[in-house]
Amino acid sequence: MLIEQPPLLYRLLFPECLWRLKRRGGKPVVFLTFDDGPIPEQTPWVLDVLDRYGIKATFFMVGDNVRRHPELYEEVKRRGHSYGNHTMHHLQGMKVKAVRYLRDVAEADSLIKSSLFRPPHGLLRWKQAAALKEHFNIVMYDLVTRDYSKKLTPDEVFANVRKYARNGSIIVFHDSLKSGENMRQALPRSIEWLLEQGYEFQPLPM
Repeated sequence: MLIEQPPLLYRLLFPECLWRLKRRGGKPVVFLTFDDGPIPEQTPWVLDVLDRYGIKATFFMVGDNVRRHPELYEEVKRRGHSYGNHTMHHLQGMKVKAVRYLRDVAEADSLIKSSLFRPPHGLLRWKQAAALKEHFNIVMYDLVTRDYSKKLTPDEVFANVRKYARNGSIIVFHDSLKSGENMRQALPRSIEWLLEQGYEFQPLPM
């Protein structure tokens, strides 16, 4: 659970970050998000699945992937999804100094041009977070499906969604090579289960 749903203490350490958007009254809501794309091997498939269910989501894009595949960046926008910055080179904030990290984010911002930012691995230094919040809405997560894990099966990824999804959950999947068949098998099942439970899907506001 420390990975799938971050503990309250970690959330309290970064109060400037968005972890969950609970709706009060009406249907419960969830926010599907996809990290690490866009890439031709996964992102078009994800877009088609979302279209099939009439769902809008949010894509946190690696700037270098946007540089290499600008047509996919434009396609995400064309299909009405929201999108955000996931650094230029998928840097983990805890492993680099603030100056380098912020420079990498700024390089990605020159391509992605979004007010939304998600740190890779959900890890930041306080100094980095303090600087970033001046320019971005920092989006974390309420549920990580762990579709990227080679130790999990698609059934187990789907089980994470069923176990931890709740009203307002910001749910993380990955349109990456690493997520592979886990994402492709678990995503449609997760969408259908969430719809059966009465959830409404929304993109994160930009």
